[in-house]
Amino acid sequence: MTTSHDDAPDEAPDDPMDLDAFRRNGHAAVDWVADYLATLRDRPVWSPVAPGDVRRALPARAPRRPEPFADMLADLDEIVVPGLTHWQHPGWMAYFPANSSPPSVLGELVSAGLGVQGMLWSTSPAATEVESTVLDWLVDELGLPSSWRVDTGPGGGVIQMSASDATHTALVVARTRATIAGAAAEDCVVYASEQAHSSIEKGARVAGIGHVRLVSTDDAHAMDPVDLSAAVAADRADGLVPMFVCSAVGTTGTTAVDPVRRIGEIARDHGLWHHVDAAYAGTAMLCPELRHLQDGLELADSYVTNAHKWLFTNFDCSLFWVADRAPLVDTLSIVPPYLRNTASESGEVVDYRDWHVPLGRRFRALKLWWVLRSFGTDGLRARIREHLAWARGLTERLEADHRFTLVAPTPFALVSVRHADPRRNTVFLDTMTAHTDLGLTASELDGQRFLRISLGATWTQQEDVDRLWQALDEAA
Repeated sequence: MTTSHDDAPDEAPDDPMDLDAFRRNGHAAVDWVADYLATLRDRPVWSPVAPGDVRRALPARAPRRPEPFADMLADLDEIVVPGLTHWQHPGWMAYFPANSSPPSVLGELVSAGLGVQGMLWSTSPAATEVESTVLDWLVDELGLPSSWRVDTGPGGGVIQMSASDATHTALVVARTRATIAGAAAEDCVVYASEQAHSSIEKGARVAGIGHVRLVSTDDAHAMDPVDLSAAVAADRADGLVPMFVCSAVGTTGTTAVDPVRRIGEIARDHGLWHHVDAAYAGTAMLCPELRHLQDGLELADSYVTNAHKWLFTNFDCSLFWVADRAPLVDTLSIVPPYLRNTASESGEVVDYRDWHVPLGRRFRALKLWWVLRSFGTDGLRARIREHLAWARGLTERLEADHRFTLVAPTPFALVSVRHADPRRNTVFLDTMTAHTDLGLTASELDGQRFLRISLGATWTQQEDVDRLWQALDEAA
């Protein structure tokens, strides 16, 4: 247990700057993490604590004297772990995956140990060049347009904190382009499907953009391009400035896929910035058989996918590409005297601080680099294909059972289902979302609640999918 700040510790604390103690404690910490991961299946997915329980277990004031590292590890077990929802649990099927993996954890550890600032090329050249190389690798591996490689094309990729940050950045660049052309920000219009992520509306608000239009969807919950064209025409007739449109490849609600090519053609014809939000599903494009779902990317201006969802790389690691990096850099580059340096002024290097809002940036690329090298792209593809097969198998099983109704297609590894009898649906959902061995969440579509089953957590196995089916069968 954590001691009071006035209590004497049971053992002498280490000097926090002693590297021998750091080595010993580091081994203990890695052992603790490995034990935690090995015992996840024995834990309830959702935290059982009540509001305030964790805070009440902590001292009222910060410690005045050093405490032993062993006490800190003990408090992980006694205070922290009981207050966690276990996102790495094999039964985690809620929201979307928040995947990690041992190589990623070790990469994060080394990055923290290096403690470098990668805001400029000159402040740590390796941090920049590893990142640009890994993002260029993924252009090829995900089937993205080759012109998005920073080494040979006008575009390029950068690691952002989240897809929301990437989307907000794209909105700011698009707004700047529009205002330079003479538009007022309050007259600009952003378009997305009514199933689009809330970050579109939030980003428009943050960027001071005046209007957001949520376009209707078809029976598969994908944006209707006819309605998009009509909305753009109507806004132009009203004196507004259509500026930005977002295509979703895997919406948050049901993983619906918007018609990227048709939306891109409309964007091109009307001068809109075309952003593609593939936050969840983009990493699955490691599998060539899925790439038809994002046909038309050559018409996109920007694209985002999260390695920290389905690519076994822990948060935060959001991958953002632009077709042309010049508008991005022009919008975000401010060079005070204290950041000027010979390398930047040569024009021969990438300074990633000009590719996003924050100035400071850590060495995020290291963990992604290690994941790619540890699994290999073939290994990553095999794991994603296994998740896809589980989802297809579950979908077929649910379709064949009269007790269930699927509410959306299953293009990836999210299965959306409700009870076929509306009178039983509430009890069915409550039973499934309260399950202690499975992490599941409900959502709502067209006024009807349904269960979201997201398969693809790092440690999930076939036995967990079998346990899921048993739970569905019993709850129905």
